[in-house]
Amino acid sequence: MKITIIGIDDNREQFFRPEVLKVLQEGYHFSGGKRHYEIIKPYLPSQHEWIEVVPPMGALMEQYRQLDDLVVIASCDPLFNGIGETIMRHIPEATVKVYPSFHSLQMLAHRALLPYQSMHEVTLTGRPWHEFDRALIQRESMIGLLLDRKEHTPATVAQRMLDYGYDNYKAYVGELLGNQEEEWVSELSLSEVAKREFSYPYNMILVETKPKQKYFGIPDEEFHLLNGRAKMLTKSPIRLLSLSMLELNNRHVFWDIGSCTGSVSIEAKLQFPHLHMVAFEIRPEGAELLFSNSKKFGTPGIDFRGGDFCEVEMGDLPKPDCAFIGGHGGKLVEIVQKVWPLLPEKGLLVFNSVSQESQDLFRVTIEKVSGTIMKEVEISIDNNNPIRVMKAIKL
Repeated sequence: MKITIIGIDDNREQFFRPEVLKVLQEGYHFSGGKRHYEIIKPYLPSQHEWIEVVPPMGALMEQYRQLDDLVVIASCDPLFNGIGETIMRHIPEATVKVYPSFHSLQMLAHRALLPYQSMHEVTLTGRPWHEFDRALIQRESMIGLLLDRKEHTPATVAQRMLDYGYDNYKAYVGELLGNQEEEWVSELSLSEVAKREFSYPYNMILVETKPKQKYFGIPDEEFHLLNGRAKMLTKSPIRLLSLSMLELNNRHVFWDIGSCTGSVSIEAKLQFPHLHMVAFEIRPEGAELLFSNSKKFGTPGIDFRGGDFCEVEMGDLPKPDCAFIGGHGGKLVEIVQKVWPLLPEKGLLVFNSVSQESQDLFRVTIEKVSGTIMKEVEISIDNNNPIRVMKAIKL
């Protein structure tokens, strides 16, 4: 099977080199979106069949499989978050040739005269915020965004950035790029973007205007506290020690059980923004406390679950490959018994113990679930009682 994929922009008068024109004039089976057909139809032979691209993609790929020769019309660069990847994944036996056009972020960079070799590209079309949050926390100096009509518009992106203190970027928004009569490029502040509506399709490039501070070991006094109680905060040296024992560079989903101020979750997210973070806290103040501290330290993307951990529904959450118990409210055994079956092989659980009784209870409980205590480190801060940081592994 032979599949040729041709990328086009929104210009109603396309320019094709002779090789591509020959493919179009000699083809019979063509496929693409409704908008693509409106643009490309004048270039097609009078006798042709058009297969409209509509979900589900699996059914469409099966339809493609029935053909010996197919020309697919796609937006811009078919291998840049486009149908090209889908075709090669579903029909690996096909011989594929691609004739790309500039993709929309390249076009926006060209129109705005932005050298874009360092641009970090993120697709938000129908996807969660995670990769965008990661790019912000990593302090990417230039971020190119593909957006959608609903949740991820220029305005919602700008507002999310302002909510979490990332006002150190300016925005370039491209509208209807490739349509010579209607395309428009704007250079705006984030506050201006947050108040405006834009014509779809649109995209956006964010350019850093000044560096934003990033902590390694957030000073304890910087956190908003639970009723001003400093003792309810996991102190910075203990926090960093606990996180180091969780081997977070090799983990994907981290559960912070008994998050209180959110200091452990926030520190973990700042240093390892690839993590999917879930913070659990029984106190009703926990949600606002985590949100206020997350905004202060620029850490979007931490999922909060309130209520008693032992009773919280977790069916919609990604399963952890590591977890931290910072507070247990007298339910240490129940917490371990609930989280342990969710951990994969070699999953890690770290517990901060403040008493000999809780240390012994953790050891016994880990033994009962057939786990192994890998490491214990005792640490004292100033005149406070020593904390024993205990690391268990599931084998």
